[in-house]
Amino acid sequence: MLSSILRTLFTLCIVWPVIWLWLGLRIRHRERLPTRGPAIIVANHNSHMDVFALLSLFPLRRQASVHPVAAADYFLRNKAMAWFALNILNIIPISRKGGEADPLAQCEQALRDGKVLILFPEGTRGEPGKLSPLKSGLWHLSQRVPEVPIIPVWLRGTESVMAKGNRIPLPLFIDVNIGSALYFHGDKHLFMDGLQQQLLLLEQQTKGLHSHE
Repeated sequence: MLSSILRTLFTLCIVWPVIWLWLGLRIRHRERLPTRGPAIIVANHNSHMDVFALLSLFPLRRQASVHPVAAADYFLRNKAMAWFALNILNIIPISRKGGEADPLAQCEQALRDGKVLILFPEGTRGEPGKLSPLKSGLWHLSQRVPEVPIIPVWLRGTESVMAKGNRIPLPLFIDVNIGSALYFHGDKHLFMDGLQQQLLLLEQQTKGLHSHE
């Protein structure tokens, strides 16, 4: 209960003012966002601002049902960060180093419970404006819940708003281009290639539309 109240206050007092007043989102195809779970949102990843931009797409009443999937070795590296990540950001931690009996178990259960996952298939923040090779964990997760839609999203501008090492976001616009839903395919290479092509298409559609300033 306390976590829910604090998460709501954090969204109302920090995330939304920063995203909507200090920065600004330009959203294409908002109608393609899922109105309910289960669903998986996948996006390119260049900045810590990515997760806040994606969370801000959902109304306040749905924030508790949206879970970013985040690296356990980074977000659980100390008690303070772990408390914030688990209780305020509402993350599902996942190991990038292996060792767990079933590292996807929490993600699968969340989807079976009707939650929305935010997942960055590059696995980590990449070079600004460049899509890194995609990890296949998404395919393995989707194999377990093939009926769950996967919505690709391209984010442009977050790499300028808050580059690696920066702590204060610059007041620049963020473009969010939302693609059509994809579904599981039994051929891993076809599935991953299709997702990559969708993300690159969304990137191309976003280029040249607006200046960030």
